[in-house]
Amino acid sequence: MPQLSTRHLLGINTLTVNDIQLILETATQFKEVINRPIKKVPSLRDITIANVFFENSTRTRLSFELAEKRLSADVVNFSASGSSVKKGETLLDTVNNILAMKVDMIVMRHSSPGAPHYLASRIPANVINAGDGTHEHPTQALLDSFSMREKLGDLAGKRIAIIGDITHSRVALSNIYCLQKQGADVMVCGPTTLIPKHMASLGVRIGHDVREALAWCDVANVLRIQLERQQIKYFPSLREYSLYYGISRQMLDELDRPIVLMHPGPINRGVELTSDAADSPHSIILDQVENGVAVRMAVLYLLAQER
Repeated sequence: MPQLSTRHLLGINTLTVNDIQLILETATQFKEVINRPIKKVPSLRDITIANVFFENSTRTRLSFELAEKRLSADVVNFSASGSSVKKGETLLDTVNNILAMKVDMIVMRHSSPGAPHYLASRIPANVINAGDGTHEHPTQALLDSFSMREKLGDLAGKRIAIIGDITHSRVALSNIYCLQKQGADVMVCGPTTLIPKHMASLGVRIGHDVREALAWCDVANVLRIQLERQQIKYFPSLREYSLYYGISRQMLDELDRPIVLMHPGPINRGVELTSDAADSPHSIILDQVENGVAVRMAVLYLLAQER
């Protein structure tokens, strides 16, 4: 059976094209499983997985937990807000205490970029990055690619526009790496203040006009404005952002061909997307949520084979 080239999923940058292909093909099989009347398989019944979240999360945490339970793994949930981290315990001590309970895999979200990489070099368990600061969010990029492939087939040559708060988004960077490895043409679009200067070095197109981006692309992946990460004002007001970069159903209907609309969630309705756009036939936002479980099942299953 084919195997991943890595023991951990720390970022898309560390995956090969074959790794991405293997994960997405495996996810196709697991999507069939989760749509059966009996949704569980015994693949990971001897594996214990700890979900270690140092940042708030709804979708990602629930998606991982559901994926783990669908694979029959034993699951331990850890939340920093009610833990000894508040008493000053270090990250490594926290995780080593969890590992002392014979945990095999760690799914971790942390506000510090590189935290999963730090951990993976120091512990024997497999580590999956569920988002590290504004750095990467690899499983989101994989489920986004899976969702696009369901709609468009092979992504080679397809045009993908990532629109919104690129500066504070870990989803954007992972998506750029993942899409480029599959041969897609990527554009980032947003206000100048929300597009980092290093974007040009990644070989992506850069745009500042949302209508031009929509007319160019096959898929618009719209990102949330992350006000909680913004220590300074990057634009005058949400109303002004919505006026220049918000996407409405009317804008989508006026295009000369249909495009696919995506969003990693949570949506700020009325800011980056109007409700009639988010709920339109263009949107595959709820498909992304469903596909997230299948993709995370695939990642967990394939990493467990490395043990």
